[in-house]
Amino acid sequence: MTSRTCLSVILAAGEGTRMKSAMPKVLHPVAGLPMVAHVVKAAEASGADAIALVVGHGADAMRKAAEKLAPEADIFVQEKRLGTAHAVLAARAAIARGHDDILVMYGDTPLIDADVLLTAREKLANGAAVVVIGFRTDRPTGYGRLIEKDGKLAAIREEKDCTDEERRITYCNSGIMAMAGNHALALLDAVGNANAKGEYYLTDIVEIARAKGLDVVATEASFENALGINNRAELAAAEAIWQARRRRAAMLDGVTLIAPETVFFSYDTEIGPDTLVEPNVVFGPGVKIGSNVTVRGFSHFEQADVADGCQVGPYARLRPGAKLQEDVHVGNFVEVKNTTVERGAKANHLAYLGDGRVGAGANIGAGTIFCNYDGYRKFFTDIGAGAFVGSNSSLVAPVAIGDRAYVASGSVITEDVPEDALAFGRARQKTIPGKGKELRERFADAAKNKRSG
Repeated sequence: MTSRTCLSVILAAGEGTRMKSAMPKVLHPVAGLPMVAHVVKAAEASGADAIALVVGHGADAMRKAAEKLAPEADIFVQEKRLGTAHAVLAARAAIARGHDDILVMYGDTPLIDADVLLTAREKLANGAAVVVIGFRTDRPTGYGRLIEKDGKLAAIREEKDCTDEERRITYCNSGIMAMAGNHALALLDAVGNANAKGEYYLTDIVEIARAKGLDVVATEASFENALGINNRAELAAAEAIWQARRRRAAMLDGVTLIAPETVFFSYDTEIGPDTLVEPNVVFGPGVKIGSNVTVRGFSHFEQADVADGCQVGPYARLRPGAKLQEDVHVGNFVEVKNTTVERGAKANHLAYLGDGRVGAGANIGAGTIFCNYDGYRKFFTDIGAGAFVGSNSSLVAPVAIGDRAYVASGSVITEDVPEDALAFGRARQKTIPGKGKELRERFADAAKNKRSG
């Protein structure tokens, strides 16, 4: 397969109307990644060395998205929606470059698996001119049926055109197709529009190819691979299927998920073996979790890096730029943003660490906050190795706490603290004997007078 070139033509012209959205349908995300990007990734994993995106509604938005999702892709615009074959021919210039294999895919099928595409490409390599990917279902209503004869695909029959016997067929058309590059344009150009809608249907290629004496076959995939998304309910169903796949893969790779159905991954989550994840944890995009990590319940991660042996949560939030080195403890109701917490440091409860560094072995007491923002600019807080920051301390950035320095509880620190120093930043306590009794009597009299009045 490596010697065969492949072009993937991805039809991404679906509108957002049925999604009740101004956003093009294929840009709606599954696991934090737009649907069409899942399709691009599957195509690339199957060996496609070129991508052609055919767009329609929302072409400008698609172009901008493609710059990030598929920067090497060629963009073609289908000006009028005249059927699937017409859409594929919008990419004529790309098809004419002479690739060995042409994959025709849809931007709203985010669960397509690369192995299915590889199987189709293998059949092309073995001599097939057209390979149609099908699926079986107990509820075939609404799908085109795959009509086979003598092990070959004879036709794709739309349900309205099926006989009663053909309607009982449960082998259905996914719409995804592979074509031999040396036949693709001739087959596409032969598709006519002699139908009620006056459109050019890609499915007609099957009978056109057979009439030319070419080999046409079907290959079976799961229903999930063919699942197309047209509304928010189907989008949620696709998300659930994707998450179930990813959870199983994580557990087979050595990750313990105590309540798998409550853990949510993103498309790019990396998580090492012997890591334990408790219930109700969300991994947003850009998260890397090492080995032997304990993630307590109700924690949330996004663009964060957690090294081996760390303990996080419960109820911890790691925001973009959070980096925990080995054996760090970040406990309940601790938020970390754009801060590196070095090896063995601890912030066990109720703290905000934003825009800073916490040195190796340092201890951050409960209620400590990095005061990093003045309403216009962000400032850096630097905590040295082995430093101890007492509970309920406010560190007003920019500020540095030296190695092994000690910040007394309840302090507001506005100036740098040298290494090995002790810093107090609080008002002096004053005690007045007997004043408490006087206050109670005064308050009691005031309350009594208010009731009697």
